[in-house]
Amino acid sequence: MFTIDALGLDEAWWMVSPGNPLKPKKGMASLTARVHSARRMSRNAPIRVTAIEQQLGTRYTVDTLRALMRRYPKRRFVWLMGSDNLAQLHRWKDWRRIARTMPIAVIARPGYDGTAAASPAMAWLRRYRLSADRLRNRREWSAPALIQLRFDPDPRSATAIRRADPQWATRYSDLPPRDEITHSLIHDLSREHMA
Repeated sequence: MFTIDALGLDEAWWMVSPGNPLKPKKGMASLTARVHSARRMSRNAPIRVTAIEQQLGTRYTVDTLRALMRRYPKRRFVWLMGSDNLAQLHRWKDWRRIARTMPIAVIARPGYDGTAAASPAMAWLRRYRLSADRLRNRREWSAPALIQLRFDPDPRSATAIRRADPQWATRYSDLPPRDEITHSLIHDLSREHMA
């Protein structure tokens, strides 16, 4: 909520990835369980949960962003990420093209400020910094643009939450959730291929 207000956004789309190329598939919960979990965490907020990458057939962020801009040409997008992702952004496919595609807003995460500030991506993006106030005036900016946001840090970590409750995904039914952007049913294709 704070991010949406600070940037003057209408809403946020929480894109649940079918699979992160930088993370191992082993031990990852099903896509449907992760979508159900995201919807539960984002209820009562102007956040729409989507697995649109599955429908677009994209695997890498750079391809997803280009596809989103083609599909929704009248929308103005801002890429939201935590500082933990900024610290490793230089490992992402065509990360400079991501920065040239749409503004990036980075939300501070406890324990990542130093590595994010020292990252190769930050060294390149530093010259494109904007204040959140300038982003609110859509006529004053274009990509690349970097907005750094600081709020009282949320100490919760997805990794720690999963460790504390390794069976969390079993609480979600096998019923496919409906995508809040495309309105189509979300299926876990990796499980279907196993059957």
